[in-house]
This record gives sequence, structure tokens and C-alpha cells, in this order.
Amino acid sequence: LVTAALRATAQLAVASLAIAAVLGSVWWSLAFALLMFRVATGTSARRTGTMRNAPWVAMALGIGVTPVLGLLLLSGVIPWHGANLVPTAGIVIGGTMTACTLATRRAFDELQKQFGAFEAALALGLPSRDAVLEIVAPTSSEALLPVLDQTRTVGLVTLPGAYVGVLLGGGSALEAGAAQLMVLIGLLAAETIAVVVLVRLVALARVLPPGLRARLPT
Repeated sequence: LVTAALRATAQLAVASLAIAAVLGSVWWSLAFALLMFRVATGTSARRTGTMRNAPWVAMALGIGVTPVLGLLLLSGVIPWHGANLVPTAGIVIGGTMTACTLATRRAFDELQKQFGAFEAALALGLPSRDAVLEIVAPTSSEALLPVLDQTRTVGLVTLPGAYVGVLLGGGSALEAGAAQLMVLIGLLAAETIAVVVLVRLVALARVLPPGLRARLPT
């Protein structure tokens, strides 16, 4: 806990200096968002023991994050400015990273626990991909519980960052609510898409830790 707190302090100090430098330029803000994406990919892959499969993890994250951020920015819901782009990208990328990590770890745990059921499915003639999906797909929705709870309780339990940010920026409560609603819906969509893609990649043996990869047929 102490190590995590110290690391968070150092990272926030560096991030604050970096963000202050890039907010004035859309292009630098986009570059910073790409850096966040790269760090998110590495963090998720490292947490799940799949660093060798990091490009596939990045693909799942990208398929979830890119269309959502693009839609939020191009539709004008989030103004095309560094001060809006960086925090919005951070919210979407960070939430999707967490969902991917939870979904992958849960999938690996289920495969380890139910490896006998997996072998039984193979014995019945089921392809390896389908046998894996039968085991991991039912549990993948658990990775979406945090964002579902946040969406259900917004305004009652929590006042998320986008809402507070618009208010502090001088916007009305109605504008803040509209912006936060779109961000929450976008976050839910990004996480859902990324988790679905990542679970399929697990089933295809594209994203697996070394221990499971050695046991699954190729």
C-alpha cells in the first residue's frame, strides 16, 4: 500500500507537469492520449501475465476505445481542445484497461478451475475455441460490474469527473449532466466491446499466460 501510494504521488506529479505542457496543443494532447493508451496496454498485459501478447491486448483496447473517443469528439459532445481531450481519454482508456484486466484474469482463473470440463468438451468433439468460450464467456460480464454500478448510481452516490469538470469550467448543471451521460455511455460501450474482443482472443489462444498456453491444444 505504501509503495502504491508513493508511486501514485510521483506519477501524478510528473503527469501534472506533462499535462500542463500539452493542454495548449491538440496534437500534443493526442500524443499524450497515445502515451496513456500504451501505458494502459502494458499495465493490463503485465497484470495478467500476457506481456508477450501485448499487441493483441492493445488491439482489444483500441477496438473498444477508438470509436467511442472518436464519436465523443467528432459529435462535439466533448470540445476539440486539449483541456477536454486529455481527461476524457483518461477516463475511457483507464476504465477500459481495468475491465480488460478483470475479464482476462477471471477467464484464466475459470480455465484453471474448470480444465476438466474443457477437456470433456474437447472429448465430445467441440473445437478448442468453442470449449474455451463455454467456460469463460459466462464470467466475462463480471468485469463490467464497476462501470454498471457507476452508471446506475451516478448523481446519487457519485459525481464523476466529467460532471464536476464542466461545472468548474463554468458550464451549467444541465450541460454537465449531458456531458457526463455521454461519457458514461461511451465508457460502458468501450468496456463492453473491449471485453468481448479480448474474451474471443483468449478463446483463440492469442492472449494466454505461458502456463495455460502449454496446456491448451494449438
